[in-house]
Amino acid sequence: MKKGVYQLLIRLDSDTTIPVGKLGVFDFSRGYYVYTGSAMGGLEARIARHLSAEKRCHWHIDYLLEQSAIIRYAIMECPTGELCTECAVNAATLDMDGAVEPVKGFGSSDCKCRTHLVYFASEPALALDGIPP
Repeated sequence: MKKGVYQLLIRLDSDTTIPVGKLGVFDFSRGYYVYTGSAMGGLEARIARHLSAEKRCHWHIDYLLEQSAIIRYAIMECPTGELCTECAVNAATLDMDGAVEPVKGFGSSDCKCRTHLVYFASEPALALDGIPP
């Protein structure tokens, strides 16, 4: 079972208001979103779950994925299971040109990051691009 960090590149085709579980209701702008997550219980299973159309909303990202499409993803294995890598990849994404924090607390309830979801008006690269899986 592979452990590691992943990023989803998500396209939202129109401005949409989405309730995100207990986090609240938010306005999401048309464009691209990069979500950074970790899968210490198995990368393949987590990615397959995100790609599945039929699932119960459990994580914040599930609510956004009901209204949008994953257009690609990237993974980075972390055999030692170090969770700090997820936050470092997220920080690199936030440092990219055009990066905007759309929802405080999105996907970051288990760390000190302000958010693990980053908005871009035009399609960005992923911070994990070029890192071998």
